[in-house]
Amino acid sequence: MNIKEIPQIKNTDSNQFFLLAGPCAIEGEEMAMKIAERLVSITNKYEIPFVFKGSFKKANRSRIDSFSGIGDEKALKILRKVSETFQIPTVTDIHTNEDAAKAAQYVDVLQIPAFLVRQTDLVVAAATTGKIVNLKKGQFMSPESMKHAVQKVLDCQNNNVMVTDRGSMFGYQDMVVDYRGIPTMQSFATTVLDVTHSLQQPNQMAGVTGGRPEMIETIAKAGIAVGVDGIFIETHFDPKNAKSDGANMLHLDLFEGLMTKLVAIRKTINSF
Repeated sequence: MNIKEIPQIKNTDSNQFFLLAGPCAIEGEEMAMKIAERLVSITNKYEIPFVFKGSFKKANRSRIDSFSGIGDEKALKILRKVSETFQIPTVTDIHTNEDAAKAAQYVDVLQIPAFLVRQTDLVVAAATTGKIVNLKKGQFMSPESMKHAVQKVLDCQNNNVMVTDRGSMFGYQDMVVDYRGIPTMQSFATTVLDVTHSLQQPNQMAGVTGGRPEMIETIAKAGIAVGVDGIFIETHFDPKNAKSDGANMLHLDLFEGLMTKLVAIRKTINSF
């Protein structure tokens, strides 16, 4: 099974890209429902298979006083409410073996963060839940090396695996997307392009992660033109006041305009 075979996101156009989108972190029920409602409206309009994204906790923070979550169970229950209310699947990050079993009770896709994708115990813990596993490509890994991470999931008798490119480290505080890696990874797994974190600029002088959201459209367009299976974008209705990674996120008001362009590009590519 790949992600397009989840009943909630089946689409009559098998050539359409799918979308993983939502806030960086679950800050509360009201904000999550507001963002989900808007995204569901947009993706229904353009017939884009959609998975709502939200981290139930943020374990990889730049500073000890950075926002890390509202409580694991509280955030996971919000993700389940989003899923049940809008009849859509959800995805969240996990950071420990215990997180895998806990989050699997509430969400459809377990996401392994890029810095942890080589942790065999964590990948196996996610795979043995039977959930779809989304493996974020380490910034330090080649596209070819992700085949070994995928194989760990397959070796657990779980074929529900995909990989997400989030750029490669270039220098100390910048990322570069090598689009040659997309078809390489597609040769062994469904492949997603994480537009948000490909533009991340980690650990700036104040200990706060920066980003270049003005380049989101550029990176996303290129990914769709290359033929990536899915797009990952973090979004918020008030990025400046978001509690996590606001500098990277696309303003929710700009989301529909971007989807219009991406759908048009994919339609053009499919016509060749």
